[in-house]
Amino acid sequence: MECFTEAHRTAHFASPNHTTDMSEHRFELYAFWRTSATYRVRVALNLKGLTAREHLVNLDAGEQRSAEYLQINPLGGIPALVQSGHAPLTQSTAILEFLEELQPAPPLLPADLHGRARVRSLVGMLASDTHPLITPRVKKYLTAHAGFDDAAWRAWQTQWFGTGLAALEQRLASDEATGLFCHGDAVTMADICLASVVKVMGIFKINVPDIPTIGRIVARCDALDAFALAAPQRQPGAPG
Repeated sequence: MECFTEAHRTAHFASPNHTTDMSEHRFELYAFWRTSATYRVRVALNLKGLTAREHLVNLDAGEQRSAEYLQINPLGGIPALVQSGHAPLTQSTAILEFLEELQPAPPLLPADLHGRARVRSLVGMLASDTHPLITPRVKKYLTAHAGFDDAAWRAWQTQWFGTGLAALEQRLASDEATGLFCHGDAVTMADICLASVVKVMGIFKINVPDIPTIGRIVARCDALDAFALAAPQRQPGAPG
C-alpha cells in the first residue's frame, strides 16, 4: 500500500522452550508509533520471539480512514496483524490471545482457570473500560459535536485515566494474587495492557497520583527488553 511507510522490526527474544519454528511466521503489522493497542502487540511479539514487518498508518494524517486501510480493518482501528494466506486480525486483545495460542512459550496467561480469568478481567479494565474513552475518534467527535476545546479534552483524559487506574490500583494492592507483576511473578497480558495505558499517559503528560502498585509493576516491565524496545518513542514516525 503506497500510502503506508514500511518499518522493519527483527528483534528476537526467543526462548529455548519455544515450541514453534519462528521462521514459519512472518507477519505484517499495520501500526502507529504512539497507540496503546499497537504497543501491546509489539511487546507480545517481542516476548514470543516473533517478528513483524511494520507499515506505518499515520493517524494524524487520517490514513486509517483511507480506502486502502479500510479494506484491512473496516473500523479503521490500529493495529491490524496480517499473516499470509489469512484474513487480517484486528483488536489488540484478540491478537494477544492469537499469539498466545500460536506460540505458547513463554505463556502470557496463567496455567490455572481462575488465574486466567483474573488476568483477563484486569485486561478488560484497561483495554475495554479505560483505553477506548481516550482514543482519537472519541476526541474527534467531542471536539466536533460537543464543543470540547483542548482544556476540556485534557480534563476528559485525566478523568478517565484516573478512574480506570485508581480502580486497578485498588484491585492490585488488595489482592494476594498480585506479585512482582499484576498476577504472580511472571509477565502476563495484564502487564502488557497496563504498561500500554501508562505509556500513552506519558505521551499526553497525564499524571495519576497515588498508584504505587501500578508504578512498581510498570517500572519492572520497563526494565525488560521486550517492553523497552516496544516503547512508543522508539518507533518509526515518533517525534525526534
